[in-house]
Amino acid sequence: MRPLTATIRLDHLRHNYQQARAAHGDKTLAVLKANAYGHGAVRCAQALADIADGFAVACLEEAQELRAAGIANPILLLEGVFEAGELQAVDALDLWMAVASEEQLAMVEAAAPAKPFNIWLMLDSGMHREGFLPQDYQAAWRRLEASGKAGKITKMTHFARADEPDVPMTFSQLEMFDAAMRGLPAGEESVANSAGILCHPRAQRNWGRVGIALYGVTPLPAGVGQDADLRPVMRFASKVFGVRELGIGEPIGYGDNFVTHRPTRVGLVACGYADGYPRRASSGSPVRVDGARSRLIGRVSMDMLTVDLTDLPDAGIGSEVEGQRAPFRPADPAAAHAAAEQRRQQSGGGAGAATG
Repeated sequence: MRPLTATIRLDHLRHNYQQARAAHGDKTLAVLKANAYGHGAVRCAQALADIADGFAVACLEEAQELRAAGIANPILLLEGVFEAGELQAVDALDLWMAVASEEQLAMVEAAAPAKPFNIWLMLDSGMHREGFLPQDYQAAWRRLEASGKAGKITKMTHFARADEPDVPMTFSQLEMFDAAMRGLPAGEESVANSAGILCHPRAQRNWGRVGIALYGVTPLPAGVGQDADLRPVMRFASKVFGVRELGIGEPIGYGDNFVTHRPTRVGLVACGYADGYPRRASSGSPVRVDGARSRLIGRVSMDMLTVDLTDLPDAGIGSEVEGQRAPFRPADPAAAHAAAEQRRQQSGGGAGAATG
């Protein structure tokens, strides 16, 4: 059989959740959307069920899978419902749901649930992906309250650039969120995603939502934010099944985008983009061969990739190759702002135009 394995370390998952919750300082949802980021939603939920305050998924189908597996923790539908017919299942499965649009709000108002819904009302504080605009938010909140269909309303928003600590947009979003909530009755709030939990203390409200950090990946540059001691949950490994020696000036793989600059010993590995390894991973991306650091050389193929064995004389056919996360390279904030300003000027918006 092909020697490619993805090992899910559930003890690391539990550790990461506990670290994120401690960093947030209050209740925290473990985000299990997209099959728990490819880690297996049911097994991850079962591993966290005794310690997690609740889970978050994208849609009803994902929640149904967890309930069918016996998961009784609160489950939030981050995208809410897509049509009114789903509300019956939301009611029957005792799910929480986001409401982020006029259409979703109207569905709730027209529903006849057996008990009031637990609703998380989304504010668009600048990401401009979903949510009510600040000038419309309080009216939406009061419509929910007047409908009698909402037993509890949690106020929420989502950050666009919390993983870029030097970019001021997160602070602007927080200010916009707080301003939009003034005058509404006190209630629970949810603002912080993984980057917000680790880097923005002002965002640590009643409910955190830990996504990528749950699986052991910090979204922040090295040395920034809290040291959460995150541990990678997935171990992605394969083996070398072919070795060849190439001289100087020899191309490797599709496109000849890597050419040897010294006599090079190349290992052929049973793993490619069809297996989930990034097709765009560039030469130099880190890997470990029998525990020693090496690098990818040449373009990733569908079911194969090539690694540099030149400095690893003991490595060869059968050597284990483990994927490693590349170092975080933050964007240059000044360059990003300059590019955004140029786009605004080109679109005729002027320097004062709103950005998202």
